[in-house]
Amino acid sequence: MRREKGKKKRRVCAFCVDKIAEVDYKEVPRLRRFITERGKILPRRISGNCAIHQRQLTVAIKRARQLALLPYTSD
Repeated sequence: MRREKGKKKRRVCAFCVDKIAEVDYKEVPRLRRFITERGKILPRRISGNCAIHQRQLTVAIKRARQLALLPYTSD
């Protein structure tokens, strides 16, 4: 079973694998994995998250930014 040229294996949702129901804004190290060096939120096709967890992740990152747990941009 070979994959066609140029096709990459689909990434699985990190939250589903760890059986996490709700994404928490206080888990800063976990949230940092889904932010670029420039401070942008990684899209679903790159991060591999499912739609439900990607929506929760976005809200959690935005909440953490408002509470100054995460930066809006890099230095």
